[in-house]
Amino acid sequence: MPTRADRVRGCLLGGALGDALGAAIEFLSLEEIRRTHGPAGVAGLTSAYGVHAPLTDDTQMTLFTVEGLIRASVRGRSKGIAHPPSVVWGAHRRWLVTQQQPAPPDQPDGWLAAQPVLYARRAPGNACLSGLERGEMGTPARPANPDSKGCGAVMRSAPFGLLRWHPQASWDLAVECAVHTHGHPSGSLAAGAFGWIIASVLWGAAVAEATVSALGRLAAESDGGEVTDALGAALALAEDGPPTAQRVEGLGAGWVAEEALAIAVYCAVAAPDPRSALLAAVNHSGDSDSTGSLCGNLVGAALGVQALPADWLAQLEGYELVDQLAADLVTEVDHADTVSDDVGTATADWFARYPGS
Repeated sequence: MPTRADRVRGCLLGGALGDALGAAIEFLSLEEIRRTHGPAGVAGLTSAYGVHAPLTDDTQMTLFTVEGLIRASVRGRSKGIAHPPSVVWGAHRRWLVTQQQPAPPDQPDGWLAAQPVLYARRAPGNACLSGLERGEMGTPARPANPDSKGCGAVMRSAPFGLLRWHPQASWDLAVECAVHTHGHPSGSLAAGAFGWIIASVLWGAAVAEATVSALGRLAAESDGGEVTDALGAALALAEDGPPTAQRVEGLGAGWVAEEALAIAVYCAVAAPDPRSALLAAVNHSGDSDSTGSLCGNLVGAALGVQALPADWLAQLEGYELVDQLAADLVTEVDHADTVSDDVGTATADWFARYPGS
């Protein structure tokens, strides 16, 4: 049985693996993928953007989501007040800076913003860019890009499920942070459902069981029909046996949030092992890196880091960075006493690493 720390590491590293697997084929049709890589499609990590096994915007934004959650926790226990959506908004605005310049500034805001690997621009989503470029933070009452339901919000939402929270709290924060960039109900509710599923898996549920639970929560949402239908179709399809590219494509292309989440759930539930799940999640016509990333989050959270292909992890760009951030999240959530003084305030070193703002 994987430990909680194993699941957190597995979730973040699994997402990065799926992202890297799909990076080179994100904009290719299934026919083009098979023509380039053989009848089975991509069978392992390849190169894209001039880098082998690269991280793309999916993993970049996920890492900044983690950083925002750590900083919100540090601020809350050190200053007595914190508004997590605002802190996560600030983290995503730091990601925006990485897409606007080629290297870290002389005085980066926090340690994550000092990492050169994150300054690569790898097909960031237009809604993510435009939502974060706004002068005001999107809120449920005044969401950014109210017509956008692309997968750019759900793809970064696994970290909301990695806290020691009830799935409802993970749902709420995921939705509040999704509308920073994606205001369509299907975009934000898919993010909420994903946060719920990951939280449920961290508490020990299987992916299918967690998804059924999320469907129960979606039933309370008047605008949840698209996400409900997509997830219901994914679970029904998973009963037909191991995943195939044709069945994946029956769920959509993954460019929109509910399709990306459905493809990820289908592959995670139907595949016999993580390697098969990740390959099924990327070998289709559509947003391969996002569907791969979401699937990797799911299988890694369910089975732990030890279940992920070790040969792939050894090749992954930024492996140490992702693993370190996962370890830091576990420290803040589960072992905050080790980075605190006698009254629970973050130590100076920890506060410098994760400034409470």
